[in-house]
Amino acid sequence: MLNIVLVEPEIPNNTGNIGRLCVGTQSRLHLVHPFGFEITDKNLKRSGLDYWVHLDVTEYQNVAEWIAQLPDKSRVFLMSSHAITSIYDAEFQDGDWLVFGKESVGLSQEVLDQFENHLTIPMSNLIRSYNIANSVAFVVGEAKRQLSLK
Repeated sequence: MLNIVLVEPEIPNNTGNIGRLCVGTQSRLHLVHPFGFEITDKNLKRSGLDYWVHLDVTEYQNVAEWIAQLPDKSRVFLMSSHAITSIYDAEFQDGDWLVFGKESVGLSQEVLDQFENHLTIPMSNLIRSYNIANSVAFVVGEAKRQLSLK
């Protein structure tokens, strides 16, 4: 099972869509506060539809609380548009942690500095970044593809 981590998500619709993706791919969702919305937001519920009740989700009050429970920091992969290594060059394993930052600015340098594995999703120079829900889908799809080959 993959672990999807959203650090300080800001947009409820994106979190709802990612929650739905996690249910569909049998992945766990980890949400790190602060959020830009309430977990009861109607937009989150609408995006997650009736799947939210099936979601394996854990909330953490801050990054330090999330990091403290990690069993192996070497299996944590942080997504950054500034990374050099592509998601297609990573070798994913069952139980890996795939980490995404807030929609407006991504992951802070402070969080990035705590982990070695930084990955990027290849994209055209015509855009700055993908929508976070699309980014999660790209990475989870690649990780699930690799896991299906093992």
